[in-house]
Amino acid sequence: MNPLVTTGLDTRSHGTVLSVNVNKIALLRNQRPLPIPSVVGLSRIALEAGAHGITVHPRPDERHIRRHDVFDLAAMLKDWPQAEFNIEGNPFHNLMDIVREARPRQCTFVPDSAEQPTSDHGWDLARDGERLAPLIAEARALGVRVSLFMDADPAAMPGARNVGADRVELYTEPYARAHGTAEQARSLAGFAATARAAQGQGLGVNAGHDLNLANLGDFVAAVPGVLEVSIGHAFVADALELGMAGAVRAYVAALGRATTR
Repeated sequence: MNPLVTTGLDTRSHGTVLSVNVNKIALLRNQRPLPIPSVVGLSRIALEAGAHGITVHPRPDERHIRRHDVFDLAAMLKDWPQAEFNIEGNPFHNLMDIVREARPRQCTFVPDSAEQPTSDHGWDLARDGERLAPLIAEARALGVRVSLFMDADPAAMPGARNVGADRVELYTEPYARAHGTAEQARSLAGFAATARAAQGQGLGVNAGHDLNLANLGDFVAAVPGVLEVSIGHAFVADALELGMAGAVRAYVAALGRATTR
């Protein structure tokens, strides 16, 4: 493993950390030719309230996060050296140029097409692994941790390690759909098995997509060793009711309760 890059915090001592995805804040701002709401300002409030990091997913069409947002956030985060900056995106589109310049703590490679409204599947490494490997190696040489967005499939975890990833981010929408139904236990078992398989390969485990205050605790309590969750859509919806700081406190508290179950 590249000594410049580590898989991150040990959840046995730190618990699962929260990275707030601020894409939807940028989406709202972009509806008018005005700088409000402020992506940087609200990110700062999130960090002050206890968030452990900020996530952005700059798409080629800049439908929400724009290129300048990435660098404005990077400048702000210099005042928060303990916080993680996670930049998501497809490395075959616009991501790598941004990573080369911004040098975030982590980049998450996501296999979305340019026209997708949101990410909806993990990597097929049998198809894309050979193309991914040199880009992963490049990012890691820059000192950037690389996480791959992956479906819950234990058999795919050796492939993630073989292409050089540091972590996987488990795509949790299938769990969110199953939560509260008869399928919940089986879904959680699949995610838990995938997490154990990833950890057996020396990979850290992140998770994200459609996690919210109702389903987050059950997921983190059942899936071992989740290092980080990245939450955006539900978080911003909750922030409309609770305020930005209040939403951070609610999610951090939910993570804390789950970790001690």
